[in-house]
Amino acid sequence: MGTFLQALLLGLLVGGVYALAASGMSLIFGVMRVVNLAQGGMLILSAYLTYTLWETIGLDPLLLVLITTPCLLIVGWATYYVFIERSRTTDASMALVTTFGLTLITKGVIALIWGNEPKSVTPDYANRSFDVFGLKLPQAQVYACLVAVVVLGALYLLLRRTWLGRSVQATASSSEGARLIGIEVRSTWAAAYAIGVAAAGAGGSLLSVLYPFMPSSADHWIGLLLAIVVLGGMGSLAGSVLGALVIAAAESLTATYISPDWASAVPYLAIILVLVARPQGLLGARLREDMSRA
Repeated sequence: MGTFLQALLLGLLVGGVYALAASGMSLIFGVMRVVNLAQGGMLILSAYLTYTLWETIGLDPLLLVLITTPCLLIVGWATYYVFIERSRTTDASMALVTTFGLTLITKGVIALIWGNEPKSVTPDYANRSFDVFGLKLPQAQVYACLVAVVVLGALYLLLRRTWLGRSVQATASSSEGARLIGIEVRSTWAAAYAIGVAAAGAGGSLLSVLYPFMPSSADHWIGLLLAIVVLGGMGSLAGSVLGALVIAAAESLTATYISPDWASAVPYLAIILVLVARPQGLLGARLREDMSRA
């Protein structure tokens, strides 16, 4: 029983960080109906920024969320206007191809600047654990999960309690309806995309403490983020949180009771099962055809 609880708690702690990383992709799809394949590259870009700042100024990598998040917000805003906006209005499939191309560009830039060698961020508490009723909880996972919860809470308040958040929700519901009530939809799409990329920036800083990374890690993370978003329901932030917790817990239990090699297959198995049994995901709603063309 102790082993089961240990594995489950470790999975849930990591799941909190997964949820933050996936929330940006879910937000972008919910507002723009664009599957942002560039999200994995942005996640790894943030991890490298965190690594550089940690080595240069010695600030705690979890606190570097305060720097990487606004940096990726700016990157997301610029990326939308330079690449995403035109491709999205041309053809729906072009936006998908464009975001995939952005991933390749991001990986190339990262390799050019930092090289292809694996990096890791190891603060003093990286190898320490809390002993709670006989259970070992790594301090890095605990702290990262707490920061993820705080950032997710801030994102929730932004979307629910601010004018920008209400504009995003209105645009997600109906872009034409949002225009009728005076919302500048073009700016709202840009803001939603920038916020989504900023969430990847925060998630990348946290994940840099938990896992080693290299430019090609973007491929792994985009697959994992897609699995989480599909499982929870495309466009549902609550669904992303639930999907992240389920997948992280399943990964941890699989690694404990079967093999760590099989844990990497869990997200893809989740995608297959969900698409067969419930295509809209756990908390998602079926997408109307008229909304998909909004």
